[in-house]
Amino acid sequence: MGLPELESMAPAIGVSVPVLRFLLCFIATIPVSFLHRFVPSATSRHLYAAVTGAVLSYLSFGFSSNLHFFGPMLLGYASMVLCRRYCGIITYIAAFGYLIGCHVYYMSGDAWKEGGIDATGALMVITLKIISSVINYQDGLLKEEDLRESQKKNRLLELPSLLEYVGFCLCCGSHFAGPVYEMKDYLEWTERKGLWKPSEKGKPSPFGSTLRALLQAAICMGLYLYLVPHFPLSRFTDPVYHEWGFFKRLGYQYMAGFTARWKYYFIWSISEAAIIISGLGFSGWTNSSPPKPRWDRAKNVDVLGVELAMSSVQLPLVWNIQVSTWLRHYVYERLVQKGRKPGFFQLLATQAVSAVWHGLYPGYIIFFVQSALMIAGSRVIYRWQQATKGTMFEKILVAMNFAYTLLILNYSAVGFMVLSLHETLTAYGSVYYIGTIIPILLILLSKVIKPPRPATSKARKAE
Repeated sequence: MGLPELESMAPAIGVSVPVLRFLLCFIATIPVSFLHRFVPSATSRHLYAAVTGAVLSYLSFGFSSNLHFFGPMLLGYASMVLCRRYCGIITYIAAFGYLIGCHVYYMSGDAWKEGGIDATGALMVITLKIISSVINYQDGLLKEEDLRESQKKNRLLELPSLLEYVGFCLCCGSHFAGPVYEMKDYLEWTERKGLWKPSEKGKPSPFGSTLRALLQAAICMGLYLYLVPHFPLSRFTDPVYHEWGFFKRLGYQYMAGFTARWKYYFIWSISEAAIIISGLGFSGWTNSSPPKPRWDRAKNVDVLGVELAMSSVQLPLVWNIQVSTWLRHYVYERLVQKGRKPGFFQLLATQAVSAVWHGLYPGYIIFFVQSALMIAGSRVIYRWQQATKGTMFEKILVAMNFAYTLLILNYSAVGFMVLSLHETLTAYGSVYYIGTIIPILLILLSKVIKPPRPATSKARKAE
């Protein structure tokens, strides 16, 4: 399809030519991933993964995109070859530093808001892949008894070849929107080992789950296209918005956040379909009779889990699932000293890393600080809930946590959507910073109203 065709098609569906080009390449990851199943040998599959990923990047973003990708990729690989003992921290700093530089140079958030696109989003995914693979190679030096379960599962004892490494980073265009997965899983999938080794249960069929993901994608895009004209982000700076009453402004914030999420649901549903149909998304069999294949590795979002979350603590488990898992394994858990429990510092630091990963816009940073407060406040309600188990107050607190999550999530999400400091503070101020004040009050109240410890905990302590 040439440029004239794209130029005529793009306005018809309400997107820019670069975005349309990206969408076509992104959807092409599904057939490209499907064809990976028929490549005969492991080496050929690595080569296919690398080449198709690079070609799709070129078609979507241009030649410079691959230069941006290969820079940190080669730095990461060089650190594994030359300095295994410190390759993790070296790559962490170098890869994130490069990503931050690209964020600053391209200011992609502005382009995304105006309907443009560049390779920075794909670089974000590649950055996580690079860091995880390098850290897992460094973990291969450690004694097994010193490792957490996730480290034992994912560590690399041997250096992957350069071809394996590039194939992992670019695999069939999976770097466009994720999901993020582990190098060890990629290697076993490519070499048909581990979960992917032929067994008596047969070969898991991906087609039903792929169709489900595609149907979900279609529904999500349909809802997004229907809702977005009714709830534009520009309304937050419109004088009409500020003439509305408090509850109408609060309701609009909810609907703006609700609308924006369907775009992400669409993107992640497409990427889920691609990973499922390739076979990489396979994560084992259910215990049902007959057993059915599970595709958890491909899943990046649980739509109902997000929209009906009973607690803010549940959100990282159902939204951008694989990135949340990455943050847990490579930031949160690694900040916890052995023998100690994680606290608010680890949560805030993890959210800060997530904010920087997304970009240096004030809206991102404010959103992720808000997220840390939101989760901390929700934990307070949950502790009170546990302390009142079996009473009427428990049901009240369950409903309160649900309402709290809806309110604070959509209030906080405004910063993520509008990005600029002025627009974020204007939107927050229009509802009197309610979504910031409530979590802080809950955290402070928890210092005063301390729920009693469960009897089992006391008994264990006495022992």
